[in-house]
Amino acid sequence: MPCAGGVEEYLASEVSALGVRSVQRERGGVSLQADWAALMRMNLHSRLAQRVLVQLSHTPYRAENDLYEAAKAVAWEEWFTLRQTFKIEITATASPLKSLKFAALKIKDAVADRFRDKGGARPNVETRFPDMRIFAHLTADTVTLYLDTSGEPLFKRGWREDKGEAPLKETLAAAMIAASGWDAKTPLYDPCCGSGTIAIEAAQVACNIAPGLLRRFGFEKLLPHRAQEWAALKSEAKAARREPTAPVFGSDVAFRMVDFAQRNAQRAGVDQAVSLRGGDALQRMPPTDTPGVMLLNPPYGERIEAGGVAGAKRAGRENAQMENAGDFFAQLATHWKKNYAGWTAWVLTPDLKLPSRMRLKESRRVPMWNGPIECRLFRFDMVAGSARAAPKSDASTGH
Repeated sequence: MPCAGGVEEYLASEVSALGVRSVQRERGGVSLQADWAALMRMNLHSRLAQRVLVQLSHTPYRAENDLYEAAKAVAWEEWFTLRQTFKIEITATASPLKSLKFAALKIKDAVADRFRDKGGARPNVETRFPDMRIFAHLTADTVTLYLDTSGEPLFKRGWREDKGEAPLKETLAAAMIAASGWDAKTPLYDPCCGSGTIAIEAAQVACNIAPGLLRRFGFEKLLPHRAQEWAALKSEAKAARREPTAPVFGSDVAFRMVDFAQRNAQRAGVDQAVSLRGGDALQRMPPTDTPGVMLLNPPYGERIEAGGVAGAKRAGRENAQMENAGDFFAQLATHWKKNYAGWTAWVLTPDLKLPSRMRLKESRRVPMWNGPIECRLFRFDMVAGSARAAPKSDASTGH
């Protein structure tokens, strides 16, 4: 099960909580042994995985012909039929082969030739919307073949139709929630909510709504699929929904984005569980009297204007943007210290100098990757009128 870099620990915990044994953390994901029911359950319930892949082959290789032989040895006809389309997706780490495109072509030919030898015809390749996705990963001397059971990547929950520029993936928002230790018992607030991804993910957690209830999965097209068992799993998940165990809030200075967030929340089934408002992050007061957790992925560069009034001072030049970013974050920290005593703020950013810009000392920094961008999730504990960190045992974090 691949995941974003830095999320492996949280994914391993999530999968174990779903009742799966022998979970092993790997770089960029986890590996495990599971039956078909667990495979369906992981697709339905995992908030952190990018996909659920079934490993079908792991063999040594030296040249492209070895890839062909490895792929042709797999009994693909036990997984899908001639009438279904497929696509090969290939990744490599330190592979000696000169062309991954040619390597993928050899694997494609092997799959098609296997079907021709068994049934007299070859299935078609479809690169945009295939029925089946076959993943191949090459190391310096081994090739591993996987069959994807998810279809569309798992961050596509099926509710986010309205979004702004550079939206945060749902899986990364869920990883931020997991890393913060939020226990779904204290308030959670995103003051730069954009189209609502973090707040909606948190509200679904508070309501115990399975993230995959609104979408279809690749395993539904596989030959081993058991439709009756899948229907029972979905019914069980729907019945497990509950009233929210904690209040969730979001706000954004752009009222257009708040409208997007409200429509997304409605599709996600949490419009009654999350409170969304317009307002400047530098001016909004705490949404509740009870201290809780702030969780945000603030705007940067040209997007700093979306954060608050400090952005109105920005200039077109990059150095002016950075200076205004510093203005915004320094003002934000001052606002938090004055009005958010007792709160814990978690901020995801690619800017490793953010604590100095905010003139705060972080109490934790968690490495995370937003696609190819290396980020840090900084934790700041708010103490009124001081930049000193509060004790790490702050109850509002769930730690």
